[in-house]
Amino acid sequence: MKKICASVWLGTGLLLSQSAPLALAQEFYAGKTITFIVGSGVGGGYDLQARLAARHLGKHIPGHPTVVVQNMPAAGGIAATNHIFSTAPRDGTMIALIQRGMLLSRLTNPGGTRFAIDKFNWLASLNSETAVVLVWNAWAPHRMAKDLFEKELIVGGVPGVDPETTPRLLNAVIGTKFKIVNGYNSTAQIALAMERGEVHGIADWSWSSIKSVRPTWVPEKKVTALLQAALKREPELGDLPSALDFVKSDADRKVLELHFTQKLAARPVIAPPAMPPERALMLRAAFAALGKDQEFLADAERAKQEFALVSGEEVDKVVALIASTPREIADRYARAFAPEQR
Repeated sequence: MKKICASVWLGTGLLLSQSAPLALAQEFYAGKTITFIVGSGVGGGYDLQARLAARHLGKHIPGHPTVVVQNMPAAGGIAATNHIFSTAPRDGTMIALIQRGMLLSRLTNPGGTRFAIDKFNWLASLNSETAVVLVWNAWAPHRMAKDLFEKELIVGGVPGVDPETTPRLLNAVIGTKFKIVNGYNSTAQIALAMERGEVHGIADWSWSSIKSVRPTWVPEKKVTALLQAALKREPELGDLPSALDFVKSDADRKVLELHFTQKLAARPVIAPPAMPPERALMLRAAFAALGKDQEFLADAERAKQEFALVSGEEVDKVVALIASTPREIADRYARAFAPEQR
C-alpha cells in the first residue's frame, strides 16, 4: 500500500511539475500584446494573410493576448528575419511571417543573411503555394511557355524575393529570357506596375494570391498564365506547363527542386530562438487550432483568402530537408545568384 501511495505521489508530483510552466505561460499572455511582423509590404499576399490570421489567433492562446501586425519589408524581408533572430524579444511577444525565400537566403544572399534557419522556432506555415508566370496581355506578346525562351519578358522584381529570385534561377538553369526590373517591395506594387505598363509581367506570383489580390484578372482575360513552378502541379491550372518540364539534366532538376521545396512552407511563421519552450509549444498549438477554426475559415472564404495551414512539425521537416542539401547542389544553386550573374 505504501508503494502504491508513493507511486501516486510521485506521479502527481511529476504532473504538477510539468503543468507548472504551462500555467505560468498562460498567466504570461494575459493582458499582453503580440507583435506579428510581416516581412513584406502592405497589400500583398503575405500581408493580407497575416492580417486575417491576426484577427483570430489571440483567442487560441491562453490569456487571449492582442495580436497586432507590423510590416517590415526592407531588404526583401531579410531585415525582418534578421530582426527576429538577433534583436526581437525572446519572451514570445514577437513572431513573424517571413518571406519563404529566407529558407534559402544563405545561398542567395550570404552577405545579408545573419540568421541560421535551424535555430528559429518554426510555428507553422499559413499555406503551401504554386508559383505562376503571368503576363499582361495588352503589353506582352507572349502567349505560350515557349515564348519565354524566345522573347525577352520585362518582369517586376522584389530584391531577394521570389519575383526576382525565380526568374534569375530560370534564366540560369533552363534558359528563359526574363528581364527583371527591381525596386518594388511587394507583389501588390508589381501588380499595379503591370496595369500601368511599367512592366509586362511577373515571373513568380502565388496562384492563391492572384485569385485574392486580383480576382478579375484571369476571368476578364487581362492576363495569361504561361508557366507554373512548384514540386507538384496545381490541379486548377490544368495542363499549364511546369518549369520542371524544361530541365535538361538531373543536376538542373535538383537545383530547381531545391528552390521549389521552400514553397511547401510558403508562408512560414517563426518565433525567435531560445524562447521559453512552453510558450513556443503554446504558439504552435494556437496556429494548429487556427487551421480548424470555423469562424476564421469562414472569414477567409469571404475575403477570398486561401489557407491550408502546415503544422510546425511539418515545417521542421522542410527546414531539415533544405539544411541537408548536398554541397554540390547548394553550390550550383548559389552560383545562379552570384554577383557576376546579375
